[in-house]
Amino acid sequence: MLLFLDIDGPLIPFGAPDGAYPVFERDGGTGGHPLLGRVDPGLGARLLELGCELVWASTWMDDANALVGPWLGLPRLPVVPWPDEDEPPTLLHWKTRPLVEFAAGRPFVWIDDEITEADRAYRRRPPPRPGPAAPRGPRLRADPGRLHRPAGVAAPRPGGLTLRRPTAPRPTGAAGAPR
Repeated sequence: MLLFLDIDGPLIPFGAPDGAYPVFERDGGTGGHPLLGRVDPGLGARLLELGCELVWASTWMDDANALVGPWLGLPRLPVVPWPDEDEPPTLLHWKTRPLVEFAAGRPFVWIDDEITEADRAYRRRPPPRPGPAAPRGPRLRADPGRLHRPAGVAAPRPGGLTLRRPTAPRPTGAAGAPR
């Protein structure tokens, strides 16, 4: 399963009523980026534990791999290419169509702070007709307000992100080997 990950909002918290944000430190510092210290470096290991194929879905583009990935201890991740042209304004988030195209029918989770009901409805729509049906994955999404804290993990700081491993077992092949 793909996990599309935005940075501004889900990883770098914004909008705290008192303007106070956690500050994290790490050997090597933040590389001079003024907001990177807001990102909990422990999130990288928790994201990897999910067992999803992580993909940057952020306007940070390649800077996500240059700055945020090393801060989180993540390997180099694929980056969703965004269209060069602006679409006419609609209720649909401008990332939704490119993410669906990038997924190419594979199921995905999208972690973003700007997902709306219009985006969810777009994912539920039937494939266009006539022609062969476009494959679609199950209706999955995650946003910071709907993620859950694993047992034994401290409550998140205001504006922070907490992830938990899916509870369904992964399918296995012969002799219990993952497929």
